[in-house]
Amino acid sequence: MVEALNLGHHQAMASDDRVLLMGEDVAKTGGVFRVTAGLLDRFGEERVIDTPLAEAGIIGSAIGMSLYGLLPIAEIQFDAFVYPAFEQIVVHAARYAWRTKGQVPASIVIRIPYGGGVRAPEMHSDCPEALFAHVPGLKVVSPAGPADARDMLLAAILDPDPVIFMEPKRIYRAVREEVPQEPPLDIANGNGAGGEILSRARIARPGDDLAIITYGPTVPMSIEAADQLSRERGIEARVLDLRSLYPLDVAAITGSATACGRALVVHEAPRMAGIGAEVSSLIHERVMLDLEAPVMRVTGFEVPFPQFANEDDYLPSVDRIVAGAARVLDW
Repeated sequence: MVEALNLGHHQAMASDDRVLLMGEDVAKTGGVFRVTAGLLDRFGEERVIDTPLAEAGIIGSAIGMSLYGLLPIAEIQFDAFVYPAFEQIVVHAARYAWRTKGQVPASIVIRIPYGGGVRAPEMHSDCPEALFAHVPGLKVVSPAGPADARDMLLAAILDPDPVIFMEPKRIYRAVREEVPQEPPLDIANGNGAGGEILSRARIARPGDDLAIITYGPTVPMSIEAADQLSRERGIEARVLDLRSLYPLDVAAITGSATACGRALVVHEAPRMAGIGAEVSSLIHERVMLDLEAPVMRVTGFEVPFPQFANEDDYLPSVDRIVAGAARVLDW
């Protein structure tokens, strides 16, 4: 995923001079995760900008640039670092399209590496995606593989709305797949199915006995849990990768729940008012009569993310997902 995101940055910036990148250590260092390596050498310091440690300033500057006609990508170095910039995002970036009747939207991409699993200290492992999904005017996405990461980044840059681009750092280097060199979108001319790429879920594993609905860092382990259910129980679980957290692909969610009759939602963020709560409500409101059992959830806990000695006890795991499946399937 790191390599795919790096490719996406190179392709977008080469295609359109309006695209620029700004954030802490994104230029000379190439980003703490090396996502932006090589961009400074190719595009120069006027388009690849190392900023001060001031997230509100990063986002405020990006908003101003977008109103001027540029297409800024703002990187927040770690998930919880975004909180000082929250006011700029929800009060300004999310509202410019509404304030101007769609004439002057804040067309920015805010990249946020998020989640745990990398043995980081406090304020480096949060999952704040539900905070942004709650805000009208923002789009929120989270890829779970290299090809999706590159394609969704390009689509986010093309999108007129501000896009919160959540990057699951735990699987930055966990999955390898072929990524076509040619992008599916024409950045320079704004052509391609950008909206389709940003708003559609995908079936990551087929199955008709149980729908496991998930996104981001918990997609690979959900697939692993589904494979274990198949081997040990003969249960074929469908894994639905949401990809878009706002807007949600309602048809894919309810279609999977109906096809399987049972659904389990998995995410790393705390359970209370998480994305899983909205997914569960959608299913119960729209297709409850097609269910064989209530929708269950496997999530993080309602506590601050723990220090790394206790990290594995907090995070969803294959065993916890299998146990959640057992409850839904009423073993």
